[in-house]
Amino acid sequence: PGEYQLSTRDKNGCGTTPPTSVFVLDYPRFFTPNGDGYNDLWTIKNLQRRGTAMIGIFDRFGKLLKYQDANTLGWDGRYNGTDLPSDDYWFVLTLNDGRIVKGHFSLKR
Repeated sequence: PGEYQLSTRDKNGCGTTPPTSVFVLDYPRFFTPNGDGYNDLWTIKNLQRRGTAMIGIFDRFGKLLKYQDANTLGWDGRYNGTDLPSDDYWFVLTLNDGRIVKGHFSLKR
């Protein structure tokens, strides 16, 4: 994950394209909020570099559990102060340019 400069070179020697900035997002496929200091929060690293991105986290029934911006530390696996069970959860990431990224991850207790 991170920001990269990408350019293309023609294999026949006809030139290259000007560099274009590309940002690769990666997110953890699981997290373990057990208080040991490792993987206790689910977050998308370097997301704050993308500006005003928003993340919605949902359970398997589509219930919104957490809505956070790119500067939030992360989700701790709780809803209304209660630990949620080990399960798969989904997220919808809305970037500041309107693009939407959807994915899922697992909470392991």
